[in-house]
Amino acid sequence: MPQKPYPFPATPGRSANMKANRRTDTRPELALRAALHARGYRYRKDFRLDLPLRRVRPDIAFTSRKVAVFVDGCFWHACPTHGTRPKSNEWYWSPKLTRNVERDRAVDEALTQAGWTVVRLWEHVPLDDAIAAVVGAVGEPRARAVPAP
Repeated sequence: MPQKPYPFPATPGRSANMKANRRTDTRPELALRAALHARGYRYRKDFRLDLPLRRVRPDIAFTSRKVAVFVDGCFWHACPTHGTRPKSNEWYWSPKLTRNVERDRAVDEALTQAGWTVVRLWEHVPLDDAIAAVVGAVGEPRARAVPAP
């Protein structure tokens, strides 16, 4: 079966909207990182992990405690509550979104097999709930070393 061409956006506005989507530093992710940092947590952002099964880039990684945090967008990761199915170019988007979900499960499995704890949060989760989920997985922040006088 011949492969269909890459879908073109219906309008220039739609094209600009899709180009504005970010892979990292989304609003929910920035809010979570700022709140965690204010509470004394230190972490790596968008840190590449070379695991035996695959390479992974968690949104937030607590490397010493082996906790990987992902803040998933409702559209891109097919949220069962808020995820929407595109009406145009459905032939392109449905398989793509399905592959995204399958990749998420494979990433979770690779991290778990490597001894990591995975925290997945939807972008619509209230900030306080997101903080509680991360703190539950990470534990209390480590005390910062105070320089000697």
